[in-house]
Amino acid sequence: PPMGPVRLALLLLLLAAAAVVLGPGGGGEAVYIPYNTSAGVVNGKLNVHVVPHTHDDVGWLKTVDQYYVGSNNSIQNACVQNVLDSLVPALLKDENRKFIYVEQAFFQRWWRQQSDMIKDTVKGLVSSGRLEFINGGMCMHDEATVHYIDMIDQTTLGHRFIKEEFGQIPRIGWQIDPFGHSAVQAYLLGAEVGFDALYFFRIDYQDRDTRNGTKELEVVWRGSKTFGSSADIFAGIFPKNYEPPPGEFYFEVDDTSPVVQDDPLLFDYNVEQRVNDFVAAALAQANVTRTNHIMFTMGTDFKYQYAESWFRQMDKLIHYVNKDGRVNALYSTPSIYTDAKFSTNEPWPLKTNDFFPYADNPNAYWTGYFTSRPALKRYVRMMSGYYLAARQLEFFIGRSKSGSTTDSLGDALALAQHHDAVTGTEKQHVANDYAKRLSIGYKKVTSRENCCNSYLMISFAIRWIDLV
Repeated sequence: PPMGPVRLALLLLLLAAAAVVLGPGGGGEAVYIPYNTSAGVVNGKLNVHVVPHTHDDVGWLKTVDQYYVGSNNSIQNACVQNVLDSLVPALLKDENRKFIYVEQAFFQRWWRQQSDMIKDTVKGLVSSGRLEFINGGMCMHDEATVHYIDMIDQTTLGHRFIKEEFGQIPRIGWQIDPFGHSAVQAYLLGAEVGFDALYFFRIDYQDRDTRNGTKELEVVWRGSKTFGSSADIFAGIFPKNYEPPPGEFYFEVDDTSPVVQDDPLLFDYNVEQRVNDFVAAALAQANVTRTNHIMFTMGTDFKYQYAESWFRQMDKLIHYVNKDGRVNALYSTPSIYTDAKFSTNEPWPLKTNDFFPYADNPNAYWTGYFTSRPALKRYVRMMSGYYLAARQLEFFIGRSKSGSTTDSLGDALALAQHHDAVTGTEKQHVANDYAKRLSIGYKKVTSRENCCNSYLMISFAIRWIDLV
């Protein structure tokens, strides 16, 4: 019989009630989910080390200060101050979250602006291993056009600050963006600086393809044939780049990757699909990597400007991937990853020469920067020699407590070693900024040097009179 108005009304009420209970996604109730992110290394499983990071150029398309404060965004939308501001509360939200930071030129700018309370909080994050400084220099220096003395100086400036403020020294080298890599740098960063491992990305595309096939992306790199095994360092080459793995895992607020939608009352519930994407990426990387440990580099240039948008998704991925059980995902750092690699006692292939020249495609050799912006290259080298001499004079008479010192020139030279500075790969207005900083530093040193020379001449005259 045809449905009467009463029966039709009852049916509509039942459908409405079902919609309330099931929700538009067709699942059950929406409840608070305490995401379990406490996983550590699990023996016998593929361990996916999730390493949150940002790569912050100290000048490239914008100047170092424009990148820090977030100005001139018509060129590039990037604000490092936002990264560091949002990072602290995001790490405090879950004690298992971790993050690594590299460029001390930015961090020191930020640190000077913080209250004692924030500084104490950050010191706690560092001492607990939730925030780790790696590389630790003022910048991520180039490896082809820099002088080794300048590389040592800029690294020393960063490490000294970390030692004085946090009582720690970085363990890991993280040269992920320079355009090729030098065996001399492997020796300096390993045997001399004391790093336990060095990670990087840019090697010849054919070399990478070969190493992917033979599982030789991770090697023991002997930086000096003269010093032999005492100059060895563990070196890891990323299989693709220093960004998240294939499968759309970019989680900046304006990124287009699908987030993990785990609310059953909403449309587009996709937990199973996102877990499958993660596991597929992990298994693919495991096929080109030795041992049961792989690293997912979760970040790229100037990411984490709102850090919680990344950590929220990584919390969910770790939680649901580990519930799935096919692989084990954990928050990690390169130090934790390196220790896990060493614990396997795996024998590693030996590398004894450079990763130069760098090519990322056929007939696409990154060698022009060896000579580009020659005037800037010469200026940097001239100021380097002048800085070295000025420091010797400063040592003889002592540092000024109120007047000019060599610090300004030292900071400018440190920035100039960046892989988009002395290389000449930056925009013209950025090159001008580097030169301006060097000029200011030079003038301050000149003022100080004149005083030094006067002091030395007077000292010499007094000694000569005494002898007479």
